[in-house]
Amino acid sequence: MLQSMTGYGKARFTLNNQPYVIEVKSLNSKQMDLFVRIPTRMREKELSLRSLLTERLLHGKVDFTITEDNSVTKNTFTPINKEALNYYLAELKAVAEANQLHTDILQTAMRLPDVMKTSEQGELSEEENAVLYIAVNEAIEALQSFRHQEGRALEAMFEEKLSGIEHLLGEVEPLEKQRIVNIRERILSGLEQLKQDMKQDIDNNRLEQEMIFYLEKLDITEEKVRLRNHIRYFRETMKNTDGQSVGKKLGFIAQEMGREINTLGSKSNFAEMQILVVKMKDLLEQIKEQVLNVL
Repeated sequence: MLQSMTGYGKARFTLNNQPYVIEVKSLNSKQMDLFVRIPTRMREKELSLRSLLTERLLHGKVDFTITEDNSVTKNTFTPINKEALNYYLAELKAVAEANQLHTDILQTAMRLPDVMKTSEQGELSEEENAVLYIAVNEAIEALQSFRHQEGRALEAMFEEKLSGIEHLLGEVEPLEKQRIVNIRERILSGLEQLKQDMKQDIDNNRLEQEMIFYLEKLDITEEKVRLRNHIRYFRETMKNTDGQSVGKKLGFIAQEMGREINTLGSKSNFAEMQILVVKMKDLLEQIKEQVLNVL
């Protein structure tokens, strides 16, 4: 089954009573284009997070963020580092008494570094690390589920367009005999006019040989067979992805379909057939546009 490169996933987790939100978004891109934004305390995990995201998401323009969830009402407060506060109070008091200064020592001490403990201090413990990666994988799985859903929609669209091309190709076949008759009549009419102008007879045997050679060059049997084979291969590739990235492969197949359709158009030499070819090209362009979104 196809996967789209477009997706969105979200997960929540909590460390030291601080709730966090993980969001991962992806859009189509020819390669992995990864942007990661995480809290300072988790910076040491950035390389391993990048490796995990690249391994599981393969391709796409991926935006991965971890932010504090301030929407959740917390009944906790930032604790005070009493050891640091007592140290600063003693030092400030000694300086104030020595210089006969009158100031609010407590207010000054509260502004000094390390007095207020925050959840950003210290590296993640093993338990916290496990909590983080469980949440990250949950967000990735949510995004992959989104990708599969979008992939099903793409597959249905491709099937509709492929069937449309097949139907138009079927409409070409009844026109082939009429096309040959029209071409033959046009050539004979031109030769008859030329014979009258030159007042000279034409070798009918040679004419028949040249006519056969010319009409053989306009034969589109091979192009029809190859186009049908490409359509069949496109469908097989969609159904048998085996979890692999097939977007580029589908793009190559679509290009080959385009070659055969263009050749049909150049050989048709018949207005009704050329109209059908234009319709085929329109359907194929819609396929090519959406193939860019396939993983």
